[in-house]
Amino acid sequence: MTTPNNPVPANPPNPPKTDAKRHHDPEIRGFASDNYAGAHPEILAALALANGGHQVAYGGDEYTEHLQTLIRAHFGASAEAFPVFNGTGANVTALQALTDRWGAVICAESAHINVDECGAPERVGGLKLLTVSTPDGKLTPELIDRQAFGWDDEHRAMPQVVSITQNTELGTLYTPEEIRAICEHAHARGMKVHLDGARLANAAAALDVPLRTFTSRAGVDILSFGGTKNGMLFGEAVVVLNPDAVSHMKHLRKLSMQLASKMRFVSVQLEALLAKDLWLRNARHANEMAQRLAEGVRAVPGVEILYEVQANAVFARLPHDVSRRLMERYRFYFWDEASGDVRWMCAFDTTADDVDSFVSALKEEMAR
Repeated sequence: MTTPNNPVPANPPNPPKTDAKRHHDPEIRGFASDNYAGAHPEILAALALANGGHQVAYGGDEYTEHLQTLIRAHFGASAEAFPVFNGTGANVTALQALTDRWGAVICAESAHINVDECGAPERVGGLKLLTVSTPDGKLTPELIDRQAFGWDDEHRAMPQVVSITQNTELGTLYTPEEIRAICEHAHARGMKVHLDGARLANAAAALDVPLRTFTSRAGVDILSFGGTKNGMLFGEAVVVLNPDAVSHMKHLRKLSMQLASKMRFVSVQLEALLAKDLWLRNARHANEMAQRLAEGVRAVPGVEILYEVQANAVFARLPHDVSRRLMERYRFYFWDEASGDVRWMCAFDTTADDVDSFVSALKEEMAR
């Protein structure tokens, strides 16, 4: 029993024991989501490094302070990071910082904020989403103009923000020039630009450019920076790139229930990613495995790849019964079950053997 006279040592001489048991086979990997992957060993080492002793809570710790130096190195001198718990929280908090109560956000119909966040931007953030159908998940100035009107019409939610995802929910990439054109178009109409960067590292790795090239230098005002899909245990960050475009980020983060008391454990993970090249190594590997998977799948008669494979996602169409049988051997999801579309994701820990075994299993099921 721990008492004031018998405290737990800050750094015990032997690793602490645990009664927890392993409930899964760590050798089994699937293609359902990069969220299925565990934490990278360097991330776990960073968490252990930040443990022990006391640090100021709610972001006043030394790890969160040092993180700002790294964020500015990657995104520019005016950038500021606000660590949060998860991607939905990052998006909702960021979008609230750019809008009035009557504001609306223009986004692709396939955008994560529209499809996969349980209505949180609208229910929690109080926003109106104005969606646009796109062939590849990407907005253009012309597509934006389908919803960019009616600013003086009190009967219509006011378009105040354009939200894009890089890379998109369909695995496609915006070029830096395309994002710059969107930002210039939005700003000329008095709107701001949010970028959902859940897989921002994969995009930078695929484009082979620094993170700032298609964010701060392109004119993006605020972004959600993803870490969980790229090797972190938990946590993301809202990164303010244009301080003049946002207001009261600190208060909005708390109001949105995204203020971590022990923030050092989010910040140190982001530091481990960004201090050197872990973010890039992880993303490049995941992208390379997706290219390997796509190459193998193309050789299987009857399987169609739906979109250009540009990052770590492969979208394909195959017979429904084949997918069902294959799902009994490997985890993955239907993207559109009615049409037989599926999504296969690669992660930082996906191996060449994983890919080759999956392709072999696909060939077997297609031949049945």
